[in-house]
Amino acid sequence: MTRLLLQNNIFMNTAPFKIVTPDGVIYEDDITQVSIPTETGEITILPKHIPLVSVLKAGEMRIKKDDYVVELAVSTGILEVRPNGEISVLAETAERAEHIDIERAEEARKRAEKLLEEYKDVEDVAYIRLVAKIEKELARIRVAHKYKK
Repeated sequence: MTRLLLQNNIFMNTAPFKIVTPDGVIYEDDITQVSIPTETGEITILPKHIPLVSVLKAGEMRIKKDDYVVELAVSTGILEVRPNGEISVLAETAERAEHIDIERAEEARKRAEKLLEEYKDVEDVAYIRLVAKIEKELARIRVAHKYKK
């Protein structure tokens, strides 16, 4: 079955794509491209991409299937492009732009920034977690504002 799907994907110029979080599968479909924020910058993965493993950075992910685009806010995680062409994203969180509550995201960012002011030791694990939380909330806010326009 997988072999047949891959053969069809080669002819249709799509790649099997999946986003998984601790809550389960967030998105799964054959896609024409995906743009993903990584620690080294944004990358765009097309069908037949070479195998790759990369670390996700909090930001905006854009998934294209033909002319349809899905925008998501993602946090930290791992991207893997397998030799058979499958693209997998394992993320701490992934949220569609239309589902983001901007007020809630702003409040969470403000709470994290307030807590961050109390930390003096930038090597502290709690400090690093707060910085990651702020980056995640900022990504959610940017994606939601872009979608709402």
